[in-house]
Amino acid sequence: MMRNSNFVALILTHGRPDNVRTVKTLRKCGYTGDVIIVLDNEDKTINQYREIYENTYVFDKKEIASRIDEGDNFNDRRAIIYARNASFEIAKEKGYRYFIELDDDYTEFSYTYNQCGEMEQRSIFNLDKVFDILIDFKNKTGALAVALAQRGDFVGGKHNNIVRGELLKRKAMNSFICDTDMPFKFFGKINEDVNTYTLLGSRGKLFFQIPHVSLNQVTTQQSKGGMTDIYLDSGTYVKSFYTVMYAPSCTKIRLMGTVYRRLHHSISWNNAVPKVIPESCKK
Repeated sequence: MMRNSNFVALILTHGRPDNVRTVKTLRKCGYTGDVIIVLDNEDKTINQYREIYENTYVFDKKEIASRIDEGDNFNDRRAIIYARNASFEIAKEKGYRYFIELDDDYTEFSYTYNQCGEMEQRSIFNLDKVFDILIDFKNKTGALAVALAQRGDFVGGKHNNIVRGELLKRKAMNSFICDTDMPFKFFGKINEDVNTYTLLGSRGKLFFQIPHVSLNQVTTQQSKGGMTDIYLDSGTYVKSFYTVMYAPSCTKIRLMGTVYRRLHHSISWNNAVPKVIPESCKK
């Protein structure tokens, strides 16, 4: 069991009650704590979720929308930003201090390195301990959020910059370990994770990706429901430009990929976040 008993896993989902893979994956990987399925009141499949899952929570999507910066005036609420922001209130209302926000389509949680420091993906079977350690890290660094890496972050093998030694990234995507005593807002209807860690990061707030542990998930746009519909409607061009709006001093749009090229955001970290001045510069 976890040392932090005041911790809960929140699974943010919409429109796919028969395909919430993350619940089984959490249990398979050794998480024994509480799980809440987070739904919005515009989901037409709420009753189906309730028939399958014991612990669900339905929040008012329009009400949450009225209190956040969506970054547009499209009146289209098919996005995860509302659940992300509602999660702080849900966890606090239910009596938890710490929580992790998870998508509903994870198939594996894994270690990235072996005991010799070599890259070797191995399944996690003691996720309780991993979450405890990540909470400890968050508290010691004062970070607003810490996230697991995604397997796509390691594309390139030994030439990948994470493998070359840049172990700690100033970003948090997809999964977020947060503290209700340190709330923050997500910005922008789409690309909300990148919008948030670039905008708040530029103000000196800390977001970290922990590369030693990672998650695997279903490929974007390959699973019905969730965010798939809005991604298919707008494409990565619109998605990426939300971040340019929020952080124009450090982001731009570029082509990404080798075979199937697509537009994607690119962050200049030299311009993105404040840096610690070396002690040698002290007068």
